[in-house]
Amino acid sequence: MKKWYKEDYAFKITVVNGQAEHCRNGHEIGDTYTCKYGCPDGFCSKSMTKLFPLMEAVRSGGDLSNLLAGATKHSGKFTCPDGVVTFSLEAAQNE
Repeated sequence: MKKWYKEDYAFKITVVNGQAEHCRNGHEIGDTYTCKYGCPDGFCSKSMTKLFPLMEAVRSGGDLSNLLAGATKHSGKFTCPDGVVTFSLEAAQNE
């Protein structure tokens, strides 16, 4: 695969809360994933449906504090669509 676009942001997703025995993807507290654009290896594709719009908001200059309660401009927490796992999202601008 040849990536032609230099991504402006890198994202770190961490499992911060949840019940692993109820997670269909097997996420456990402390699991960490990183990505720039695509879905990180091993990350729940169903949770990606909530994550991707948040990543796009950051990429377009948006502020996560306008989208997520208790968030800052480039970090916040969101819950998976099944409501059993909470993730922390942190965005860092690439140099």
